[in-house]
Amino acid sequence: MLFFDGVCNLCNSWVNFVIERDPEGRILFAPLQTETSRSLLRQVDVDPDAMDTVVLLDQGRVYERSDAVLQLVRYLKGPVRLLGAGVVVPRFLRNTVYNFIAKKRYKWFGKRDECRMPEPGLKNRFLEMN
Repeated sequence: MLFFDGVCNLCNSWVNFVIERDPEGRILFAPLQTETSRSLLRQVDVDPDAMDTVVLLDQGRVYERSDAVLQLVRYLKGPVRLLGAGVVVPRFLRNTVYNFIAKKRYKWFGKRDECRMPEPGLKNRFLEMN
């Protein structure tokens, strides 16, 4: 399950990118702003108020920031999988870049007034919105 900032345009673009490259529908999505997401994150000891990161819950393990992205691309089709080689870059360097972009994302890419609502054909890929 990929937890993402549901009002962030960059994050929503990333979700669309993942959907297009995951035709089997293995990746499920959950906006960080929902109470269900917040509850699930608390259960795995992740701060639900940390809206500046993407969180991947994969086979019982929690990945955040660049680790989440690198873990996620393993499930995708196409050349994007090559990004997984980025794991050789030290985490502190990867996360420095990640954190810089995360801080600027609303300024550079904009923000929605409310969380993304999935299209009817994709509703089963999103954790129930409440």
